[in-house]
Amino acid sequence: MDKFLFVYLPYVVITVAIVGTIWRFVTNRYSWSSQSSQFLENGTLFWGSIPWHIGIVLVLLMHIIAIVIPSFIPWWNASPVRLAILEISGLALGFLAGIGIIVFVIRRLSDSRVRAVTSNWDVIVLIVLLIQVGTGILNAIMYKWGSNWYSAAAGPWVRSIIFFSPNELYVSNLPPIVKIHIVNALVFIFLIPFTRFVHFLALIGPFQYIFGGRPYQLVRWYGYRTPRTEPIRQYK
Repeated sequence: MDKFLFVYLPYVVITVAIVGTIWRFVTNRYSWSSQSSQFLENGTLFWGSIPWHIGIVLVLLMHIIAIVIPSFIPWWNASPVRLAILEISGLALGFLAGIGIIVFVIRRLSDSRVRAVTSNWDVIVLIVLLIQVGTGILNAIMYKWGSNWYSAAAGPWVRSIIFFSPNELYVSNLPPIVKIHIVNALVFIFLIPFTRFVHFLALIGPFQYIFGGRPYQLVRWYGYRTPRTEPIRQYK
């Protein structure tokens, strides 16, 4: 099972994510968005979006640093004070992201207009995010000094996948809750082409507009009195 989950599955997931995302861009590039329901309800969304994005972005940044710069975390954790700061900060950011995702769920359930436009994919997205944040917080609470074993186990495993020398032994002895966290991250990557997860790739969009890579969008303004006489305006 470990061989399947941590050797073969990552490559299947990455292949589907890359091919599916390219296919979605080619066939329906204007679906590359978060499909926001902000126009239906903005107040609750604001209080969920701020903690969610702050928490999840900084936590992801910590994960990426440990993978890209393997020596950084051991160096940082060499000082007990810095180790404590990193562990407390990571847990706090995890709770912050958790607050955000819980607000998202409450909003979907409590607002009738938002609930009416909620698709099955939206439900799956929320479930995956809840599992990811929940298992991340549990890992931080149940197993102390997670940054150390992450940089010594999960980080090398990710690098082994990237450099096409997969080695499941790095993570095979990790606790089950940690393995669930890792596998759920693979599920997240797998779902990118099919859900609103793809919207973070749309961050490259503004650069396309700046350098003329995308055409103007036609916007037709219809007035209440003379809808047929309103000019067509172009925006870039």
